[in-house]
Amino acid sequence: MNKISQWIVGHMALFVILAGAVATFRPALLAWVAPWIAPLLGLVMFGMGMTLRVADFRLLARRPWEVFLGALAQFTIMPLTAWGLVKAFDLPPEIAVGVILLGACPGGTASNVITYLAKGDVALSVAMTMTTTFLAPVVTPFLTWFLAGAWVDISLPSMMASIAQMVLAPVLLGVLVNHFGNGFVQKCLPALPLVSVTAIVLLVGGVVALSAGKILTYGTLMVAVVALHNGLGMLCGYLFARLFRLPTAKTRALAIEVGMQNSGLAASLAVLYFTPAAAIPGAIFSVWHNISGSLFANFCRRRERKTISEAKVA
Repeated sequence: MNKISQWIVGHMALFVILAGAVATFRPALLAWVAPWIAPLLGLVMFGMGMTLRVADFRLLARRPWEVFLGALAQFTIMPLTAWGLVKAFDLPPEIAVGVILLGACPGGTASNVITYLAKGDVALSVAMTMTTTFLAPVVTPFLTWFLAGAWVDISLPSMMASIAQMVLAPVLLGVLVNHFGNGFVQKCLPALPLVSVTAIVLLVGGVVALSAGKILTYGTLMVAVVALHNGLGMLCGYLFARLFRLPTAKTRALAIEVGMQNSGLAASLAVLYFTPAAAIPGAIFSVWHNISGSLFANFCRRRERKTISEAKVA
């Protein structure tokens, strides 16, 4: 099971691309997923909660400054970058609100894996993901309303409640299950990556199926916007960390955390509160940030090996 899970996780981007392609050209095959988008996201977040321990929460108390910097960077760099891209590309309102919503979301769970591959500070990455996830029910709706309220009507209380139900409650439930049923969780851990990847692939396929026509119209433009959003987020996150002179491992963690969003949440909220077209940025981001994150991790690992080799020679 471990080998199967590792192989599937390692090829997740490929599966997501295949699901997106099928949903784009044969939307009827994955349209059945639409009613299950919110529950699938909840399943992914529950899986995230099951990987957390009470000890992980103690890290917040031991490293408050670094976690605060990560949350501040997350909820300023990505929303403002999204707003700038919307203006720069003069995106139509139905797409623009999706980009803003994506930028206002917390960090994604994939960032922890990418941070590990990049030899970054995994503990800090987990702490930042936890913090922004718990802040999301309040911060994400407010930022979306503040930056995109001119284009669409946004119900702050309803969106706050939805995020609490889809994200906060499943994560907390997962933490409780891990704490009180650790033996059961240890048996389930090998299968968790498989379940999470399956849920993510279906989620992306369902979202794309709902907006297949719009993707064919705006697909190329959206890929460009999403790639810039992700790339600028990682670059600005890196520079932000260097500004405060964080060590290399922490800098990598912060850069990855800022650039990798919870795109599943963005797509789910877009479908619930706006239009299927608003979910396009989140769907495309789900594919792209895994590709770019893996490339960044490979770059960091090569740089690490080069530094070690040069130190041995010296």
